[in-house]
Amino acid sequence: MFNKKTGFMMMLLLAFSIVLAACGSEDSSSGTEGDKGYSKLLVGTEATFAPFESMNDKGEIIGIDVDVMNAIGAEIEAEVEFKNVGWEPVFQQVTNKELDLGASGITITDERKQTYDFTDPYYEATLMIVVKEDSPIATLAEIEDKKIAVQINTTGHEAAKKLQGVGSSKILAYENQPIAFQEVINGTAAAAIGDNAVVLEYLKNNPKSGLKAIESSEFEKEYYGFMVKKGNKELLDLLNEGLQKIKDNGKLEEITGQKID
Repeated sequence: MFNKKTGFMMMLLLAFSIVLAACGSEDSSSGTEGDKGYSKLLVGTEATFAPFESMNDKGEIIGIDVDVMNAIGAEIEAEVEFKNVGWEPVFQQVTNKELDLGASGITITDERKQTYDFTDPYYEATLMIVVKEDSPIATLAEIEDKKIAVQINTTGHEAAKKLQGVGSSKILAYENQPIAFQEVINGTAAAAIGDNAVVLEYLKNNPKSGLKAIESSEFEKEYYGFMVKKGNKELLDLLNEGLQKIKDNGKLEEITGQKID
């Protein structure tokens, strides 16, 4: 027999069911957990860093980092989604858990390791100097007192500060590497400093830029890694597991053209 007490209990159960259904249908923007911890990975990047990440004519993010992450995703059974958020926002959004990880040609440095955790290396790089083709500059020492264009908060930026001093007004820092190269073309800067693969890709894609690249033995080798929030050991271990598998099966070397232990 229906009474007020029974009706109240039915309404309470109905409300509880609705709450459970709503919670179950909630779509997390990152870190979707699956059988192996993550069924989907939200990856942040800055897509003007070819050949590692760039935008194609369809507005899709393509490049070495995308191919490597997709290969890792296949090994750990996780869907990979890239978001082009910009260089500095990658770091902030990983910190804020808006992204699961950063993949943007990020060099592993002791300073960055204080705030973030990195996977094992997947790529070896070094820096290069970029100047105009008719420039007499041939060494790093020759730009010690000249304007240098760099991408902000990169190892190229750090190299310029090491050369000229942290407070140098002759260091021109920009959001991305192509702008830094353009400043050399415009004559605003005498030189730019950038990662070798990116420099060479830019020169290949812009043969009429009037720029040339200079190697310097003073630049040390660098290693790229995928970056996660400090302390996220579960994701770090999972990424390293997938990375090791594509190192072992040769897929990483196939993608990057390098053999990294």
